[in-house]
Amino acid sequence: MSEKQKKQKLTPVQQEYQALAKRIEPKRTTFKNCVRAFLSGGIICLIGECITKAFITWGGFTEKTAGNPTVAIMVLLSVILTSFGVYDKIAQWAGAGTAVPVTGFANSMASAAIEHRSEGVVLGVGGQMFKVAGPVIVFGTVAAFIVGIVHMILQFNGTGAGS
Repeated sequence: MSEKQKKQKLTPVQQEYQALAKRIEPKRTTFKNCVRAFLSGGIICLIGECITKAFITWGGFTEKTAGNPTVAIMVLLSVILTSFGVYDKIAQWAGAGTAVPVTGFANSMASAAIEHRSEGVVLGVGGQMFKVAGPVIVFGTVAAFIVGIVHMILQFNGTGAGS
């Protein structure tokens, strides 16, 4: 159905409202939003990299072993900032830049837990928190299984059974 056909089905009052809404609707600032997302995501990654370097320099970790504690620290920082309401203010400014890294996942889980804490620990916090995390965890597990099977088949076919 074309735009003209849709307009013909609207009453004059509805058409007038549509015109008014179109006039006063704020313009989308796509470029500015992309720059903000890029900068905020980059800053989050820079903070993570600084934490990794600190573990390597002062903690005696190697490049390989510093990753896990770095992720734990980033998740902890995200949950703390979420609990004080700071992460949400950053996310309003930054947009998708805060949603992509692991900190965005931690924020979404912590937000759900904080929002439903009045319903109790099990049904409120636990139940609501895993409504967000459950699909992500299941998808990650299934995707990892499929990639592992494909890798095993390719490795088996490439090197032969005796290698």
